[in-house]
Amino acid sequence: MSDIQSKDSFKASPFKKLTAVKGMNDVLPGESAKWEWFEGVVRTLMARYAYRNIRTPIVEPTALFVRGLGEVTDIVEKEMYSFEDRLNGEALTLRPESTAGVVRAVVEHNMLYEGGKRLYYMGPMFRHERPQRGRYRQFHQIGAEVLGFQGPEIDAEVILLAHDLWQAIGLTDVRLELNSLGQPPERLAHRSALISHFEKHQDALDEDAKRRLHSNPLRILDTKNPAMKEVVETAPKLLDFLGEASLAHFNALRQILEANGVTYTLNPRLVRGMDYYNLTVFEFITDQLGSQGTVCGGGRYDYLIEQVGGKSAPAVGWALGLERVLALLEEQGKIFPDDSPHAYAIISDASHLPLVLSYLRQLRALGVKVQMHAGSGEGLGSMKSQFKKADSSGAAFALIFGADELQQNIVSVKPLRDGGGTQRTESLEKLNEWALSLQSNS
Repeated sequence: MSDIQSKDSFKASPFKKLTAVKGMNDVLPGESAKWEWFEGVVRTLMARYAYRNIRTPIVEPTALFVRGLGEVTDIVEKEMYSFEDRLNGEALTLRPESTAGVVRAVVEHNMLYEGGKRLYYMGPMFRHERPQRGRYRQFHQIGAEVLGFQGPEIDAEVILLAHDLWQAIGLTDVRLELNSLGQPPERLAHRSALISHFEKHQDALDEDAKRRLHSNPLRILDTKNPAMKEVVETAPKLLDFLGEASLAHFNALRQILEANGVTYTLNPRLVRGMDYYNLTVFEFITDQLGSQGTVCGGGRYDYLIEQVGGKSAPAVGWALGLERVLALLEEQGKIFPDDSPHAYAIISDASHLPLVLSYLRQLRALGVKVQMHAGSGEGLGSMKSQFKKADSSGAAFALIFGADELQQNIVSVKPLRDGGGTQRTESLEKLNEWALSLQSNS
């Protein structure tokens, strides 16, 4: 029997095949290499900005999101996966976003006692919505949160952090849109003006807008309904209601961005989807992913810490959709690093395995990714079948451990890809002298 199992050995299961929940996707090897590369770039950049990693639970109290995001937001009303704990009846929710959880952790552990914190996170979020490209029921976010600092320079820092990330990963054609939501009294005055405006044009409102007219009229500005475009464009602008302090904060932010060569567009209709924002809000947007144009968004949320039970403190941050960023990079023709091994070990006889494995461990300790050929339990198979496996592995080189080679304490190194040179032999006593060549040429 060869190292590939016969078809007869695979018997049909008597059980119905189970599949993943719709909108919750497996990330398989090959694809996951893109994720690991992107996450690695993020970790490096976050460290340069002195941001530290935080990891919060996937499940949080439902009240955290109701209180933090707002009862009349789409997320709370329509999209959360909420359930009752069978042990104690507690209302729990799979996190639909991570900012509220980060704030909860900061408050619970009194993290601001010694001063402000710069934090970042990565992980899955959950929203019950119709799956489509770049929008899934389980999706993944990377976010940055800065808590305890009030000045516009911190708003600028988090925007520059995202801007530098696009440069680090080679992402292009992403534009920055910017707005200020001011402070609560300014928003209250604007809210009254909005209600008055929309009440005069009720015939132009859809059912969702009518429902929100008195509960959250600001969210009507974020409508995607083209039939409401005119009534939204003629609505009062929040920027016209900002006081001196709010305008000074916004103008200082804009000056820093301009001094750093960051272009942006003022969008007075930009409100974001959560109620916790004040002052600065922003989005990085693309036109290359259809309706799912927002790649990264965030802003300042100075009142959220108090809303979840902590002592009042300022905060600002952003989150990006990992799937959307990767989809956009693919759209732009990005060539990603792969996770193929540097080398594939071909072994002529199973009796050589103890010795060969010791050499492979030494190579791995030197940083070489080596895949060892493995049989099916009835031997290692022919050299021909091993070479086929080596080629399909994606490895750049085959390391041939034959009887003659091992007797001479050498290994044959055979290139499997163009540009790898010609076949050669190397001393097994001097692994450290040639191991690096397996990495640099693959």
